[in-house]
Amino acid sequence: MRGALSTLGSPTYGADASGLICGFRFDATGLGQPVSASEALQWLNHASVTDSPQAAGFVWLHFNLAHAAAEKWLHDHVTLSDQFYESLRDGSRSTRVELDDDMLVAVVNDVHYDFAFEPSDISTLWLSVGPRLVVSARLQPLRSIDRLRDAVKRGAKLSSSVELLVHLMHDQGDVLVNIVRGTTLRVDGIEDTLLAGRLEKKRADLGSLRRLLVRLQRLLAPEPAALFRLLKKPPAWIVEDDLQELRQSTEEFNVALSDMAALQERIKLLQEEIAGRVAEANNRILYVLTVVTVLALPINIMAGLFGMNVGGIPFGENAHGFWIVVAIVAIFTLTAAWLAFRRPRD
Repeated sequence: MRGALSTLGSPTYGADASGLICGFRFDATGLGQPVSASEALQWLNHASVTDSPQAAGFVWLHFNLAHAAAEKWLHDHVTLSDQFYESLRDGSRSTRVELDDDMLVAVVNDVHYDFAFEPSDISTLWLSVGPRLVVSARLQPLRSIDRLRDAVKRGAKLSSSVELLVHLMHDQGDVLVNIVRGTTLRVDGIEDTLLAGRLEKKRADLGSLRRLLVRLQRLLAPEPAALFRLLKKPPAWIVEDDLQELRQSTEEFNVALSDMAALQERIKLLQEEIAGRVAEANNRILYVLTVVTVLALPINIMAGLFGMNVGGIPFGENAHGFWIVVAIVAIFTLTAAWLAFRRPRD
């Protein structure tokens, strides 16, 4: 009873005991069938010793690294390159696809499933791609990999492991395009508010969006050097069609990044426009305060002079002294107003 309670209370994080979230075996037609971790191992062992038609295809295993048993299961049951395990603990999270020990190791940054336009809503997906086995692992639910899993469940055909990687990059590009569209809508709303003369707190909103785009561009842009080496000297098991699809997906991804850079420039111009309007409003307020100070200067001077408790104050014995002083103050005030409001000549 105690053991059963312990099993029920242990966290699974949406995965089985090995940390596997989902597994698919793709046959020669490219259709994927759900498999468990043990069934995938049996098929891999069978495919390694025979070249029968039943051994055609590949297996995709998707793991949750938040599960404590996931990495240990990978070490114990499948053979992956050391570069893959090093990338799991590597501090560099830049997107890249590189070749190591005749296998592809991909580090792909993606947004969370519940992405809310926050810079912290970005996480990493690690992949190891071989001719018969694709292993993907993540810490938090990500949009692109979930879209790929749903596409496989709906019957999407993937004839090779590289085609699965290309499909994932296409999905990530679509997610990035949707982010750019959503950000563009937000910027359009802020711009309309700016044109209507209501600044409110939109400058801070623009700064947050700009930081998000900079972080996305820095993390999602593939490293060109590693990808260039892969495309120049691919492994023998990658066919030319898959290589061309990989090159095309990278180009499409770069187009989305270019749109993101253009949106950053637009946000920068809006920030400069808002800063200019704020500076203009501050200058107008300072000008009004300066004019008020200048207009009040004559009466303050006169009040200070006539308020001194000394003898010989002029007009002290004159019956019309008050009005004389008022006239003097009015003349000086009008003169100061004329000097303040006159237009300077070119």
